[in-house]
Amino acid sequence: MKKDDPRVEENLDELSAALANTRDAALIKKFLRRLLTPAEAADIAARWALVKALEQKIPQRRIAEILGLSLCKITRGSREMKNPDQAFKKMLAAAGKS
Repeated sequence: MKKDDPRVEENLDELSAALANTRDAALIKKFLRRLLTPAEAADIAARWALVKALEQKIPQRRIAEILGLSLCKITRGSREMKNPDQAFKKMLAAAGKS
């Protein structure tokens, strides 16, 4: 499926709703481990670690050293942290990380 395929939004909507309706963290982790390849899981984990590091105000170059992420990815994450929609901050709060 290509990124501009309308089914992307449809499927993300369904997946988001399913995750939101599931209050079982162990089940969600098991599901993600089976849905994602090990590399995809590691990438998502690194992006979540990036969001937490940005929330802690760790300098971008230090984040790059710690997580092995490119400054480009870190800058993108930093811009998203400033997004008025605040999705990153809301998810941090939901995880008890803000």
